[in-house]
Amino acid sequence: MRQAGRSLPEYRAIRAEHGFHEMITNPALAAEVTLQPVRRHRVDAAVLFSDLITPVQAIVDGVTVETGRGPVIERPFRSASDLARLRALEPDDDVPYVAEAVRLVCAELDPIGVPVVGFAGAPFTVATYLIEGGKSKEFAATKTMMHGDPEVFAALLDQLADIAIASLRAQVRAGASAVQLFDSWAGVLSLADYRRVVLPATARVFAGLADLGVPRIHFGVGTGELLGAMAEAGAEVVGVDWRVDLRTARARVGPEVGLQGNLDPALLSAPWPVIEREARRVLAQGRAAGPGFVFNLGHGVLPETDPSVLTRLVKLVHEG
Repeated sequence: MRQAGRSLPEYRAIRAEHGFHEMITNPALAAEVTLQPVRRHRVDAAVLFSDLITPVQAIVDGVTVETGRGPVIERPFRSASDLARLRALEPDDDVPYVAEAVRLVCAELDPIGVPVVGFAGAPFTVATYLIEGGKSKEFAATKTMMHGDPEVFAALLDQLADIAIASLRAQVRAGASAVQLFDSWAGVLSLADYRRVVLPATARVFAGLADLGVPRIHFGVGTGELLGAMAEAGAEVVGVDWRVDLRTARARVGPEVGLQGNLDPALLSAPWPVIEREARRVLAQGRAAGPGFVFNLGHGVLPETDPSVLTRLVKLVHEG
């Protein structure tokens, strides 16, 4: 998960000196933060340090990321006229720092055979921020537009899909060996609404990356009931959070799609015997669920996690 560095003292030292937006837009800082978990924990891949809202922030006025609040949109998107505020993303001009950060990370990791995973926010999740004006618990404005003005909602998701495609393709051109699409808030939807409204735009993203020949990962939170539909979107791997065991996940996604997950990140504060037992359970379920399993947490590392525990966990997984 891309939040793997948040618990590290070396990350906090940088964060104390630099704002979040500065860290993302300064390639050297973004690369350093991306590399920190690899150097300390010896994980098998680096996930680019950036933000789900970064491409939109570069092309829409009044979009910020505030500490403790996350994305904040000064003028939320509520009607067809707001769609004109979005335009096509030109990565080389709008977010050149993202590709440069990928290149800097690859320069250090390619010689030792550690791949870089690029990422982007899925159309639905980014849309929720634009419509709600920031984070939400109820997603009332989003669901109001989704049901009350479905044509505008679909058009917004299509525009955001094209932005995600452009961003991810640029990351692969810069050296990313795989990409991950985060649909953090898809779990607030029913299966019927997900299939009808969100799946077409998500599938559009994965189809737009198909010719690149890199693994595509699809991740959401609280999406146990949606896993089958998420697998239909076209990714090679579907992420599973801790709410669904991997045997159930395999039954829902079918035999052809890889699984990633799914240790509960909160367990990393438990005594080590508990962590070891649960990690071995996840490993056993992953192996039994068939080929194409990637051990991971079910979501991001909590900031209060002891870094030494993460290092020990990685060692346990590597040793099998």
